[in-house]
Amino acid sequence: MDKPAEMFDRDYEWSELSRFVRYPGSEATLGVVSGRRRQGKTFLLDAVCRATGGFYFAATEATETESLQQFGTALARHLGEPVPRRFANWDEAIEFLMTIAVAGPTPVVIDEFPYLAKASPHLPSLIQRALGPQGQRHGSAVRLLLCGSALSFMGSLLAGTAPLRGRASLELVVPTLDYRLARDFWGIADPALALLVNAVVGGTPAYRREFTLGDVPAGIEDFGPWVTRNVLNPGRPLFREARFLLAEEPELRDVALYHGVLSAIANGNHTRGGIAGYLGRKSTDLSHSLTLLEDVGMITRDPDAFHGKRSTYRITEPILGFYHAIMRPEWTDLERPGYAEQVWHRSQTAFRSKVLGPHVEHLARTWARWYAHADTLGGLRTRVASGVLPDPAAKSSHEIDVVVFGRDDEGREVILAIGEAKYGDVIGRGHLERLERLRELLVRRDDRATPGTRLLLFGAAGFMPQLRETARDRVDVQLVDLTRLYEGS
Repeated sequence: MDKPAEMFDRDYEWSELSRFVRYPGSEATLGVVSGRRRQGKTFLLDAVCRATGGFYFAATEATETESLQQFGTALARHLGEPVPRRFANWDEAIEFLMTIAVAGPTPVVIDEFPYLAKASPHLPSLIQRALGPQGQRHGSAVRLLLCGSALSFMGSLLAGTAPLRGRASLELVVPTLDYRLARDFWGIADPALALLVNAVVGGTPAYRREFTLGDVPAGIEDFGPWVTRNVLNPGRPLFREARFLLAEEPELRDVALYHGVLSAIANGNHTRGGIAGYLGRKSTDLSHSLTLLEDVGMITRDPDAFHGKRSTYRITEPILGFYHAIMRPEWTDLERPGYAEQVWHRSQTAFRSKVLGPHVEHLARTWARWYAHADTLGGLRTRVASGVLPDPAAKSSHEIDVVVFGRDDEGREVILAIGEAKYGDVIGRGHLERLERLRELLVRRDDRATPGTRLLLFGAAGFMPQLRETARDRVDVQLVDLTRLYEGS
């Protein structure tokens, strides 16, 4: 299949879907497509059906009877029948659906499948039967694709003892565009501006087109006005997007608690104890809430680089972090039109410390994990983390933003590099000296580190001339400015 010209990237996803729907076997097959909301799953699957003449059905929140009526109407329209089909139950509907591929392999997409399964919990079992020996008697080469944004539900479809376990030949997750792809998608040439936009809206494709109608900041000087007219404006969809993201997740019933957890993280409380303290609760009371937020893809738990039993939590969707750090505390004023500019002006300190600072640290780890060359890191990386390094002699501890791990020739884990990332500071000799001291402490405490462990300095605001001169003469010192972050290795 030829990928539509208007589709940005998604080459891997299109290739996998093409392989799935073009499989020449005569038996029916199952694929599962998931991903966070607004990532373009519907656009992708609708394009597959258009390219192949397949059947696409988008479910809605409805009763079983209503859903069957909607399904029958859509199916009759696809088959060119003048009268909607009427099915007594889903058993009858699925049995008929498995017979429509009369001319060869035919994709059948059921989008928002969790809506159907919520009203009809037995539906996965009916599909399992249709895919089994009894259901294959029709010899229909249906390529059934179940799609949904409820990540916890979609993940459970193929897990454990679920009816569809072992039935799928495709399990595709449509990811958010990473920061480099997001820059290209937004068409922003200036990496400094691309970083600012990414810190607010991330790489969700819908925010570039549908939610802002193609409004892109004209330059750095237009970034603030762009935020006030698109994100802090109560007349625009991005204004309430963070609230809707939580409300749309069926697993998140106590919405106030989950907003509280996200606010705690956005305000710098990244450990379970810190989150509990912010909310005035016991840390043991938050286990379920944190697990559910992980399951739906709103937060991620990052293990500490130096303590396997410790971890920190990070918000994965920038618009959620921006909302809880900047918008939620100012919600009363923001709901009154005309106050957005005032709120934005007085929120600059919070924006730099709570949004831009953590975002730059995250991008630094992303760069080290996926884009940095082995020559830069001193070897092939296996994982990248952050961590807190204890310093018993000084009775203190030190946060390290980037810790890059690899393996030596004998297969033992080694620390290839450590790094520090700053947004607003011009990086100078003092920052390098701090990393050098941490490397010395690390060598004394951890046999995975060596005196040759690389030192990475990430500076969104640039570097002082003296430090640049030092780095030119030392292979163990690597400076990463915004241009290198976005374009180099």
